[in-house]
Amino acid sequence: MFRNITLAFLLLIAGLAGPAAASRIVALGDLHGDLAATRAALRLAGAIDEADHWVGGELIVVQTGDQLDRGDDEQAILELLDRLQDEAQAAGGQLYLLNGNHELMNARPDLRYVTEGGFADFQDAVTVTQEDSLLLAFTPGQRARVAAFRPGGPFARLLAERPVVLIIQDNVFVHGGVLSMHLDYGLDRLNREVSRWLLGEGEPPVFIHTRESPTWTRAYSDEPDADDCAQLAAVLERLGAARMIVGHTVQEKGITDHCDGQVWCIDSGLSTYYGGRIQVLEIVGDRVRVLR
Repeated sequence: MFRNITLAFLLLIAGLAGPAAASRIVALGDLHGDLAATRAALRLAGAIDEADHWVGGELIVVQTGDQLDRGDDEQAILELLDRLQDEAQAAGGQLYLLNGNHELMNARPDLRYVTEGGFADFQDAVTVTQEDSLLLAFTPGQRARVAAFRPGGPFARLLAERPVVLIIQDNVFVHGGVLSMHLDYGLDRLNREVSRWLLGEGEPPVFIHTRESPTWTRAYSDEPDADDCAQLAAVLERLGAARMIVGHTVQEKGITDHCDGQVWCIDSGLSTYYGGRIQVLEIVGDRVRVLR
């Protein structure tokens, strides 16, 4: 079902950059296991038709992570997005999928936000070995999901194809935010190490599961103050970028910008769990607008 990591992806995580030019980019926030909301957001973006096939042509769509947890439709969402990546590429467009904190939590495995339906959904997805010491630490109903998402597992390998940070033109896409410390560490190194960890071939950066992680920080999305905005401006200057697009923190009024438009917070709460406000962000050159 899942493609191997391609040369294009290896180049992506090494260099961070997407295409050199694009006429239209649309960014989607947190999906949290809601297939109906995922479809609605993709249709609002002009990406898919009523039969869930790509009709976006050369459109570029970026989903900023948290496809998992809090909803029951996770496997269907992962499979839909995986298929649409192929259809988009065949049509001259792109669908980029980022890892959020909930993807990396499932790989740990941290199951705090998995629903009962989320456990049941993966029962037939993998073969569980009873002698596996890691799996024996979990209840029988949890073991299939743990086997699916732990590093080296089939769904973890799918997640390994997805970067944590992506740069397209003047836009930096990340689930939580890029801090100065992440630039010092190296964004290409960060992407590469997270990918290798998900493949079961190494360890991730030591900060990846902390509040200073690019998938966890709320510095730019939870009422950023002057110091936060100053750090953001410095990060964007170092990257030669104009703005950052983040998810992670539900915005009470829907998609919102802060720091004089240098950050756009696109977690509108589109999943049923958070109220189902369907919004996406459209970027065409220097023009940024919210589609509702």
